[in-house]
Amino acid sequence: MIPAYVDALCQEVRVVSKRLLTTESPKRLTVGTIFFGGGTPSLLSPSQFDSVFRAIRAGFTVTANAEITMEANPGACSFDDLLALRSLGINRLSFGAQSANAEELRMLERAHDFFDVIEAVASARKAGFDNLNLDLIYGLPEQTLRTWQTSVKRVIDLHPEHISAYALTLEHGTPFGRWAAKGLLPLPDPDLAAEMYEWMSEAFESAGYGQYEISNWAKTVGSQKSKVERLTFDLQPLNPVFACRHNLQYWRSLPYLAFGAGAHGYAFGYRYSNLLRIKTYIERLAHPQDDHPVDSSRALPFSPAVVNHHKQTLQDDMSEFMMTGLRLTREGVSADEFQSRFGAPLREVYEKEIEELLKLGLVEWRESSSSGGNDASARLRLTPRARLLANQAFMKFV
Repeated sequence: MIPAYVDALCQEVRVVSKRLLTTESPKRLTVGTIFFGGGTPSLLSPSQFDSVFRAIRAGFTVTANAEITMEANPGACSFDDLLALRSLGINRLSFGAQSANAEELRMLERAHDFFDVIEAVASARKAGFDNLNLDLIYGLPEQTLRTWQTSVKRVIDLHPEHISAYALTLEHGTPFGRWAAKGLLPLPDPDLAAEMYEWMSEAFESAGYGQYEISNWAKTVGSQKSKVERLTFDLQPLNPVFACRHNLQYWRSLPYLAFGAGAHGYAFGYRYSNLLRIKTYIERLAHPQDDHPVDSSRALPFSPAVVNHHKQTLQDDMSEFMMTGLRLTREGVSADEFQSRFGAPLREVYEKEIEELLKLGLVEWRESSSSGGNDASARLRLTPRARLLANQAFMKFV
């Protein structure tokens, strides 16, 4: 089904870009980041990626320095494939390393081992990639602090530009969720997971990685510890050189278009999602002239694949701006940006909520060194201890 899926994906890009140009105010949008994620994009051949790029560039203006990321499983791409993908314009790779422990990888039902991770990084470097991310998972059932420390050290030894580390979440309908519900798998120990998180954070900082989001670290300029320490307390919205620009779009509550089965987007005042079933997705895009409007106005950015949409209210946008912005550990939420977007002072709109969180020691105000005492230049950030309790802070704004 892959060739048909790629055709449908290209068609969706064409449909949306065409609708943008046939509105009362036609506009060719400029794209600064592209992210191929969800599932295993590396199953596509370089020629199929080329087709997708042709569709994107025909409908949108892609900036010369655009960040273009592809997720991949270690061992899933040959050197020749990586070389071809780099020549097409993909300039950032995200490998799902997950663990350096063979037993943990088997439990996660991963087909690779850590030697595949090493080879994938080496091949990517040889192919010309100078911006790599490695994903890790902690808080696994029966995972020990010692095996976790080994995984962290081995990933650091590979010198990626970016590292993401997420705690395992047991979701309903997943194998782990079913096994845990039946008592076949011990539940992860949250206190041990917290210890893993704190040890990892210190290890990454010592290795020259600056934390800019709750679960994400990037190499800082020079990768010197003194520099990391300085940036950690920098009051400006400074992000490390290799922070993921695409994900920052999410965390700053900025718009993004979504294409593909199961994709979610946020643009033109709507949050929306595409249907999940691949066969139906292909059928919908094979006959776009039949139209499957989500509403009578066919409001942008909807394509025939969209099945759910929600018109954002002012309260929705303010609430989400707070939740996503507080994930940014250095940048936080800018009072000035809040005022600019919503036309109201942050300290007044969420006065009660912020005061409660300040008393609990979960947030702090950081004044810009150039603010001169101007409240609008202040930033609300999670305190370091709150990174383990972030959901308790986010709940206040729901």
